Amino acid sequence: MEREKKKGYAWAVSAGFNAALAAISAKFFSSQLKYGLVVFFNVVMWGCYVNSMKSLSSLQATVTNFATNFLSSGLSGLFLFEEALPLKVLR
Repeated sequence: MEREKKKGYAWAVSAGFNAALAAISAKFFSSQLKYGLVVFFNVVMWGCYVNSMKSLSSLQATVTNFATNFLSSGLSGLFLFEEALPLKVLR
């Protein structure tokens, strides 16, 4: 059972990376190639996400997918596109 959970997390992380790759390809490539890559990465992301939910609860799969997508999108913005990531403090 533990092996299945690890497999589920691997699928969820893969889904998050593919979602981030869809966003990166939307910024990086020309118009015709851009749309094809966005669709491709989103289809792969949904396939990985569905496979992750075979081993995990929907909450675990969703949170892992979202966290991976959020972190990898933010880091790609910082390193690939040199976007500023301001530190905001709650007041």
